[in-house]
Amino acid sequence: QVQLVESGGRLVQAGASLRLTCAASGRTFRSSAAGWFRQAPGKEREFVAAMTWTGGSTDYADSVKGRFTIARDIRPDMIYLQMNRLKPEDTAVYYCAVDHDYSELQRGNYDYRGQGTQVTVSS
Repeated sequence: QVQLVESGGRLVQAGASLRLTCAASGRTFRSSAAGWFRQAPGKEREFVAAMTWTGGSTDYADSVKGRFTIARDIRPDMIYLQMNRLKPEDTAVYYCAVDHDYSELQRGNYDYRGQGTQVTVSS
C-alpha cells in the first residue's frame, strides 16, 4: 500500500509559478515510478508528467513540456511538480500517482493516487 497526499494548489494569475508537493508513505514507494495527472471540470483525466523511481527518465505531456518539472526525494518521501508560466488552461485538480511500471503511468494508469489539489489560473 502507498498513501499519497497532495498540497500546494491555489489560485494564481497567468504567468505565475507554483510548486505542488505530494507526501508519500508505504513500503513500495521507493521502487515505484511516480507521476502527476490532472482533471479539469467536464474533461477527461490527463497525463501531465512521470518519472522512473531512479529519476533516470522523465516524460511530459506536450502541453506542459518546457514549463513543468517533476522531481522526487526519498528522505522524506516526496514527489514535486514545479509549474512555471502557468496558463488558464492549466486550471484543474492535480493528482500525484505511483505505479510499479513507468510505462503504465505514461499510458495514464496507476496503482495508487492521492485525493488531489486544486490549481486555478486566472487570466
